[in-house]
Amino acid sequence: MSSSKGSVDYLPRILRVAGHATVVDSNRIAERCILSEMHFRASERIPLPIRIPESLIPVFLKVTRANRTFVSEAGAHQRIRERALRPEPYGPPTRLEGARVDRRLPNPLGWPVYDVEPANRAQNGEGQEPVVVYIHGGGWVNEIRLQHWQLSARVARESRQRVVVPIYPLVPFGTAREVRDGVVELVREELDAGNEVRLAGDSAGGQIVLSVALELRDRGVVLPAVTLLSPALDLTWKNPRIDAVQPSDPWLGRPGGRVLAEAWRGADPIEDPVVSPLFGDMSGLGPLTILTGTRDVLNPDAQILRDKAGAAGVQVSWHEANGQLHVYALLPTETGEQGARIIVESLQPSKGMHGASA
Repeated sequence: MSSSKGSVDYLPRILRVAGHATVVDSNRIAERCILSEMHFRASERIPLPIRIPESLIPVFLKVTRANRTFVSEAGAHQRIRERALRPEPYGPPTRLEGARVDRRLPNPLGWPVYDVEPANRAQNGEGQEPVVVYIHGGGWVNEIRLQHWQLSARVARESRQRVVVPIYPLVPFGTAREVRDGVVELVREELDAGNEVRLAGDSAGGQIVLSVALELRDRGVVLPAVTLLSPALDLTWKNPRIDAVQPSDPWLGRPGGRVLAEAWRGADPIEDPVVSPLFGDMSGLGPLTILTGTRDVLNPDAQILRDKAGAAGVQVSWHEANGQLHVYALLPTETGEQGARIIVESLQPSKGMHGASA
């Protein structure tokens, strides 16, 4: 069912339906058809063949109760129990366009670590090479998703470099400090091999990435690029502007977010930069690229990061998408495509650092 032929066969029907849905919002048949296909393909880890009308994404999130982990404390506790009892699969899909995937065995961290590379790039056994370390989001409780794998493959394919994807421990088994330190070691391993490293992460992965960048800076390592998509930055959830954004956000919420943050912090104070990097000193960081949507309760903290980093002399590339949701660059919409292109461009290696083509 995941073959390219299946996608082509389905394309004329979904295009006709999507065309009506964008013109007539009341066309419930069109909505049900698209939403059903989105849900099926998400559950089966099958790429969507087209762009989805942006107006349907909030409907899809509502139908699938995507906010159930965040809308209440009970929902967050339930998700933690579910993940402890039934861990989710994390392996890459069978096929990633233009990319090949290898798993590192053994890995000294004890985590699964994958290398995603352009499919037609020759193995680079000597000299420097460009590398991106990508940390997936999921509220510190959900595993990597198909969309994360697809973005990793796209970065590898279009920037001609290897993307390192660690599968880090989640709550209730992992903590912020353990994962921060593990990712720092992954980066150090690449740096010690003479490679040029960039960091990227979305949502909870953005929190980890910025905490890693701060720790590396403290160790005298300044990375050439750090890219954050809808990052979680202040795990106290105390920003008063969250209240103004919350009614328009169909995905995240403060009640469940606080429960997950409390589990993730481990023994560290919630305001320690290892947990809440927004409380860290931004001076001396390398260039930051920040993508955020205005219908995301994490947007107010992203604005604070922009201002704080800029005031500290950090080069900030700011991309705020009006009316867009959390991690919008991972969504199958036109604006999502624009965001994905920004991410790929922000992670391009320095001249002379491209991997060898076959």
